Amino acid sequence: MRILISEWIKTKRTPVKWISLLTPVVFAVLIVWYFSFRTITADTQISIFQAFFEVWTALVIPFGAGLISGIMIHQEELAGNFNGFLSNNLPRRNLYLGKLIMLILMASISTILAVVVLLAGAGYVLHISISWQVFVIAAILALAGTLPLLAFHLWISFAWGMGASIGIGGIGILLSALMATSLGDKIWHFVPWAWPVRLSGLAGVYLLYLPDMKLPPEIISSVFIQKQAVKGIIPAVILFFVLLAGSLIWFNKWEGRKITD
Repeated sequence: MRILISEWIKTKRTPVKWISLLTPVVFAVLIVWYFSFRTITADTQISIFQAFFEVWTALVIPFGAGLISGIMIHQEELAGNFNGFLSNNLPRRNLYLGKLIMLILMASISTILAVVVLLAGAGYVLHISISWQVFVIAAILALAGTLPLLAFHLWISFAWGMGASIGIGGIGILLSALMATSLGDKIWHFVPWAWPVRLSGLAGVYLLYLPDMKLPPEIISSVFIQKQAVKGIIPAVILFFVLLAGSLIWFNKWEGRKITD
């Protein structure tokens, strides 16, 4: 807990806090503002879901993971080229986990905040009934797919710096966008940047089950969605722990980057 408090205090000197808290609010407000000019129909909820989660998971999450982790580590680099950070009396493992947990908390708070603002706007501004459970489940699935990306970018930020982390995040945007199309139907399970957008999209299928339907659509009544979710969650969890174990072993022997790097 002391490490997390210390990490939170460090964010006061960076734009990390503002990026994590303002971005979701602004993005959700823009989505609500856009749909306020459109005619509300029975399909509006589905359109809101797709617009929100496709952009959030294919654009905001890949780039945000690279940017925020890069900024956090760049701050430590500026403070004596990691000398103050690495000379801390706390175990190396705790120092690294403190950074990773803070990243996970930032990503979780941002995603949850965005969903809450979106649901509030849909209810009080657009005056439509929203199946909030589906949106919450989609957010949880998106976060599950984001975990390995956060672990990966933290490692990259320590090893190669903020520029590399942001650059890979930019590449991740392209991969996420491609995997969200039919091109990724058969291979998305093997592409980490596809997991947030694909997993969150699985929850949106349940919006097709309208109240006036006697039976759910076949895609819901079958086990297709469950199988797809398992195919995405299992590799995401495995890769997260592999990256976590590998980065901890590496960080325990790491002595900082050379100034000329």
